[in-house]
Amino acid sequence: MGMPLELNTMIVTKGKEKRVNENYFTLVKNEYRLYPMEIPIEVRKTKDSEPDAIAKIKKLEWENEKTTIYYELVSLNTTN
Repeated sequence: MGMPLELNTMIVTKGKEKRVNENYFTLVKNEYRLYPMEIPIEVRKTKDSEPDAIAKIKKLEWENEKTTIYYELVSLNTTN
């Protein structure tokens, strides 16, 4: 029996990210997802919104049909 897996090339937060400390965040997504590790990828609030930041994923955990993403912001896009 196979395991459903989704491949993602950006982090979509929908406002559910949690700050761990200064520039480190976690985000729990439903289902199993695979992301590129340790390379800069876009962070967006929604799939169709403009990028809010650039991050590097440091760690992924798969458990109970959920993916936990641990990432570091390396650049923040501001509107100022």
